[in-house]
Amino acid sequence: MANLVQLKMMEDLDGILLVDKPEGMQFSTVIKTLKRKFGLVKVGHGGALDTMASGLFVLLVGGANKFAETLMNADRAYEGAFIKGKSTDTGDIYGREIPQPERVASLAELKGDVFQVEPRYCAVRREGAADYEVVDTGEHKQFLSHVYKFDVSSSDSSNEAHFSLLASKGVIVRALVSEMGAVLSSLRRTRVGKFDVADAVPFSKILEMDSGEFSACVIPASRALR
Repeated sequence: MANLVQLKMMEDLDGILLVDKPEGMQFSTVIKTLKRKFGLVKVGHGGALDTMASGLFVLLVGGANKFAETLMNADRAYEGAFIKGKSTDTGDIYGREIPQPERVASLAELKGDVFQVEPRYCAVRREGAADYEVVDTGEHKQFLSHVYKFDVSSSDSSNEAHFSLLASKGVIVRALVSEMGAVLSSLRRTRVGKFDVADAVPFSKILEMDSGEFSACVIPASRALR
Protein backbone atom coordinates (compact mmCIF):
# COMPACT_ATOMS: atom_id res chain seq x y z
CA MET A 1 0.00 0.00 0.00
CA ALA A 2 2.87 2.37 0.82
CA ASN A 3 4.23 1.95 -2.68
CA LEU A 4 0.85 2.85 -4.20
CA VAL A 5 0.67 5.94 -2.01
CA GLN A 6 4.17 6.97 -3.09
CA LEU A 7 3.32 6.42 -6.75
CA LYS A 8 0.24 8.59 -6.41
CA MET A 9 2.27 11.26 -4.62
CA MET A 10 4.83 11.33 -7.45
CA GLU A 11 2.10 11.39 -10.08
CA ASP A 12 0.50 14.45 -8.45
CA LEU A 13 3.80 16.24 -7.80
CA ASP A 14 3.79 19.70 -9.37
CA GLY A 15 6.52 22.32 -9.10
CA ILE A 16 10.10 23.40 -9.73
CA LEU A 17 13.24 21.56 -8.66
CA LEU A 18 16.57 23.40 -8.63
CA VAL A 19 19.36 20.92 -9.35
CA ASP A 20 23.10 21.57 -9.13
CA LYS A 21 24.22 19.50 -12.12
CA PRO A 22 27.71 18.01 -11.90
CA GLU A 23 30.33 18.61 -14.56
CA GLY A 24 30.57 15.85 -17.18
CA MET A 25 26.92 14.74 -17.11
CA GLN A 26 24.42 15.28 -19.89
CA PHE A 27 21.35 17.22 -18.75
CA SER A 28 19.16 14.52 -20.32
CA THR A 29 20.76 11.96 -17.99
CA VAL A 30 19.69 14.06 -14.99
CA ILE A 31 16.08 14.01 -16.19
CA LYS A 32 16.05 10.34 -17.11
CA THR A 33 17.66 9.26 -13.82
CA LEU A 34 15.26 11.21 -11.61
CA LYS A 35 12.21 10.09 -13.58
CA ARG A 36 13.25 6.49 -13.16
CA LYS A 37 14.24 6.74 -9.47
CA PHE A 38 11.13 8.59 -8.29
CA GLY A 39 8.56 7.37 -10.80
CA LEU A 40 7.91 10.85 -12.20
CA VAL A 41 5.53 11.09 -15.15
CA LYS A 42 6.24 14.46 -16.73
CA VAL A 43 9.57 16.29 -16.33
CA GLY A 44 10.80 19.19 -18.44
CA HIS A 45 13.41 21.87 -17.96
CA GLY A 46 13.97 25.62 -18.11
CA GLY A 47 17.04 25.55 -20.36
CA ALA A 48 19.66 23.02 -21.42
CA LEU A 49 23.17 22.94 -19.97
CA ASP A 50 26.29 21.66 -21.76
CA THR A 51 27.77 18.35 -20.63
CA MET A 52 31.03 19.98 -19.50
CA ALA A 53 29.19 22.62 -17.47
CA SER A 54 28.10 22.37 -13.86
CA GLY A 55 25.58 24.45 -11.99
CA LEU A 56 21.95 25.44 -12.00
CA PHE A 57 19.59 23.18 -13.95
CA VAL A 58 15.92 24.03 -13.46
CA LEU A 59 13.57 21.04 -13.65
CA LEU A 60 9.83 21.41 -14.22
CA VAL A 61 7.73 18.66 -12.67
CA GLY A 62 4.13 17.92 -13.65
CA GLY A 63 1.96 20.94 -14.34
CA ALA A 64 4.90 23.32 -13.87
CA ASN A 65 5.90 22.49 -17.44
CA LYS A 66 3.48 25.19 -18.59
CA PHE A 67 6.07 27.71 -17.34
CA ALA A 68 8.82 26.34 -19.59
CA GLU A 69 8.67 29.27 -22.01
CA THR A 70 8.95 31.79 -19.17
CA LEU A 71 12.14 30.17 -17.90
CA MET A 72 13.53 29.58 -21.39
CA ASN A 73 13.29 33.34 -21.98
CA ALA A 74 14.98 34.28 -18.71
CA ASP A 75 18.48 35.79 -18.50
CA ARG A 76 21.37 33.58 -17.38
CA ALA A 77 24.56 34.14 -15.37
CA TYR A 78 27.75 32.09 -15.61
CA GLU A 79 31.23 31.84 -14.15
CA GLY A 80 34.08 30.02 -15.82
CA ALA A 81 37.54 30.04 -17.34
CA PHE A 82 39.11 29.89 -20.78
CA ILE A 83 42.58 29.25 -22.22
CA LYS A 84 43.91 31.96 -24.49
CA GLY A 85 45.73 31.38 -27.77
CA LYS A 86 44.06 28.06 -28.62
CA SER A 87 41.09 27.03 -30.78
CA THR A 88 39.11 23.79 -31.13
CA ASP A 89 36.20 22.70 -33.30
CA THR A 90 33.92 22.51 -30.24
CA GLY A 91 35.05 25.75 -28.62
CA ASP A 92 36.08 23.92 -25.44
CA ILE A 93 39.09 21.90 -24.26
CA TYR A 94 37.53 18.60 -25.33
CA GLY A 95 37.49 19.32 -29.08
CA ARG A 96 40.05 18.84 -31.85
CA GLU A 97 42.55 21.66 -32.18
CA ILE A 98 42.10 23.88 -35.25
CA PRO A 99 43.91 26.98 -36.59
CA GLN A 100 43.30 30.26 -34.83
CA PRO A 101 40.68 32.54 -36.43
CA GLU A 102 42.03 35.15 -38.85
CA ARG A 103 40.54 37.89 -36.73
CA VAL A 104 40.20 37.73 -32.95
CA ALA A 105 37.37 39.71 -31.35
CA SER A 106 38.04 42.09 -28.49
CA LEU A 107 36.16 41.81 -25.21
CA ALA A 108 34.36 45.08 -25.96
CA GLU A 109 32.97 43.59 -29.20
CA LEU A 110 31.39 40.74 -27.25
CA LYS A 111 29.15 42.96 -25.14
CA GLY A 112 25.71 44.23 -26.07
CA ASP A 113 23.92 42.67 -29.06
CA VAL A 114 26.00 39.78 -30.38
CA PHE A 115 25.25 37.63 -33.43
CA GLN A 116 26.21 34.01 -32.76
CA VAL A 117 26.37 30.66 -34.49
CA GLU A 118 26.57 27.57 -32.31
CA PRO A 119 29.68 25.47 -33.10
CA ARG A 120 28.87 22.60 -35.43
CA TYR A 121 30.74 20.17 -33.20
CA CYS A 122 29.89 19.45 -29.57
CA ALA A 123 31.79 17.44 -26.95
CA VAL A 124 29.54 15.01 -25.06
CA ARG A 125 30.08 12.23 -22.56
CA ARG A 126 27.68 9.33 -22.87
CA GLU A 127 26.12 7.82 -19.78
CA GLY A 128 28.65 5.46 -18.23
CA ALA A 129 31.50 6.55 -20.52
CA ALA A 130 34.81 7.77 -19.10
CA ASP A 131 35.79 10.13 -21.92
CA TYR A 132 34.20 12.82 -24.05
CA GLU A 133 33.48 12.27 -27.72
CA VAL A 134 32.99 14.90 -30.40
CA VAL A 135 29.60 14.83 -32.12
CA ASP A 136 28.70 16.55 -35.41
CA THR A 137 25.43 18.41 -34.82
CA GLY A 138 25.24 19.89 -38.33
CA GLU A 139 25.10 23.48 -39.46
CA HIS A 140 23.32 26.01 -37.22
CA LYS A 141 21.61 29.27 -38.08
CA GLN A 142 22.85 32.60 -36.84
CA PHE A 143 20.88 34.17 -33.99
CA LEU A 144 21.02 37.28 -31.86
CA SER A 145 21.83 37.22 -28.15
CA HIS A 146 22.56 40.02 -25.72
CA VAL A 147 25.52 40.15 -23.33
CA TYR A 148 24.89 42.47 -20.39
CA LYS A 149 28.17 41.82 -18.61
CA PHE A 150 31.35 39.98 -19.57
CA ASP A 151 34.11 40.58 -17.03
CA VAL A 152 37.49 38.85 -17.44
CA SER A 153 40.35 38.60 -14.95
CA SER A 154 43.64 37.28 -16.35
CA SER A 155 46.45 35.53 -14.55
CA ASP A 156 50.02 36.67 -15.19
CA SER A 157 51.37 33.17 -14.61
CA SER A 158 49.32 31.28 -17.21
CA ASN A 159 47.22 31.56 -20.34
CA GLU A 160 44.04 30.84 -18.38
CA ALA A 161 41.60 33.65 -17.65
CA HIS A 162 38.52 33.63 -15.42
CA PHE A 163 35.27 35.36 -16.27
CA SER A 164 31.76 36.17 -15.12
CA LEU A 165 28.97 36.56 -17.66
CA LEU A 166 25.38 37.81 -17.63
CA ALA A 167 23.49 37.29 -20.86
CA SER A 168 20.13 36.70 -22.47
CA LYS A 169 18.61 33.31 -23.22
CA GLY A 170 20.36 31.05 -25.67
CA VAL A 171 23.81 32.57 -25.37
CA ILE A 172 26.49 30.06 -26.43
CA VAL A 173 29.42 30.67 -24.10
CA ARG A 174 31.72 28.39 -26.13
CA ALA A 175 31.05 30.51 -29.21
CA LEU A 176 31.79 33.77 -27.38
CA VAL A 177 35.11 32.44 -26.13
CA SER A 178 36.01 31.06 -29.57
CA GLU A 179 35.71 34.52 -31.10
CA MET A 180 38.42 35.66 -28.69
CA GLY A 181 40.79 32.96 -29.99
CA ALA A 182 40.39 30.88 -26.83
CA VAL A 183 38.80 27.65 -25.61
CA LEU A 184 36.42 27.18 -22.71
CA SER A 185 38.07 25.20 -19.90
CA SER A 186 35.32 25.35 -17.26
CA LEU A 187 31.78 26.67 -16.98
CA ARG A 188 29.26 26.95 -14.16
CA ARG A 189 25.77 28.40 -14.49
CA THR A 190 24.93 30.42 -11.39
CA ARG A 191 21.54 31.96 -12.21
CA VAL A 192 18.46 31.44 -14.38
CA GLY A 193 16.07 34.37 -14.03
CA LYS A 194 15.34 34.76 -10.31
CA PHE A 195 16.77 31.34 -9.39
CA ASP A 196 20.27 31.00 -7.92
CA VAL A 197 22.55 27.97 -7.79
CA ALA A 198 23.02 28.64 -4.05
CA ASP A 199 19.46 27.34 -3.59
CA ALA A 200 19.96 24.26 -5.75
CA VAL A 201 20.37 20.70 -4.45
CA PRO A 202 23.43 18.75 -5.65
CA PHE A 203 22.39 15.91 -7.96
CA SER A 204 24.33 13.36 -5.88
CA LYS A 205 22.38 14.38 -2.77
CA ILE A 206 19.04 14.00 -4.57
CA LEU A 207 19.96 10.42 -5.44
CA GLU A 208 20.25 9.67 -1.70
CA MET A 209 16.73 10.93 -0.94
CA ASP A 210 13.55 8.95 -0.43
CA SER A 211 10.28 10.02 -2.04
CA GLY A 212 9.22 12.21 0.88
CA GLU A 213 12.51 14.10 1.00
CA PHE A 214 12.45 14.56 -2.77
CA SER A 215 8.89 15.92 -2.72
CA ALA A 216 9.88 18.46 -0.08
CA CYS A 217 12.55 19.86 -2.44
CA VAL A 218 10.05 20.52 -5.23
CA ILE A 219 8.91 24.15 -4.92
CA PRO A 220 5.25 24.81 -5.85
CA ALA A 221 5.25 26.89 -9.04
CA SER A 222 2.84 29.41 -7.50
CA ARG A 223 5.48 30.22 -4.85
CA ALA A 224 8.59 29.83 -6.99
CA LEU A 225 7.50 32.17 -9.77
CA ARG A 226 5.65 34.87 -7.85
